[in-house]
Amino acid sequence: MIYMLLADGFEEVEALTPLDLLRRAGKQVLTVSITQERAVTGAHGITVLADLTANELSVPCDEMLILPGGMPGTKNLDASLVTDRLIDETLKNEGHFAAICAAPMILGKRGLLKGKRATCYPGFEESLSGADVLSAYAVTDGNVTTATGAGAAIPFAGELVKLLCGDAVAKELLSAIRYTID
Repeated sequence: MIYMLLADGFEEVEALTPLDLLRRAGKQVLTVSITQERAVTGAHGITVLADLTANELSVPCDEMLILPGGMPGTKNLDASLVTDRLIDETLKNEGHFAAICAAPMILGKRGLLKGKRATCYPGFEESLSGADVLSAYAVTDGNVTTATGAGAAIPFAGELVKLLCGDAVAKELLSAIRYTID
């Protein structure tokens, strides 16, 4: 299962762009509110109705866990036991982690970026403990994909589609939405 965690204050573009493109590619991605409420309000006042609350999870995270950034969304995710639970499940099931903007700090603080190439929103580099921090839109190293911010939402989503569906599907999808790959 692919889960995307949503916390109040999430960056809307960083969540909805990969969600949309992964679903267009035929992947089942479920959004999960880390609270008891399905309604989650983003950093710019857009309220999204999550597919599930954390209490409604019944299938383990075994394919990918996606963490959108934004403030205070990233801080809310970082402080949540739900995040820890799903990170543990993803590790146990040898799944993939995807984090954008400030959210790579969540993985860095938990030691999941040690020895890996990663990127993040400028100013959060020190939180990527043990990572080789790159200046790139999106970076995949092993079981982790990271990206820099809202402007990298499409390259980030394209990278996730490529990982889960293959290069041909990713190229076709990005072409269909009129996104040019350099």
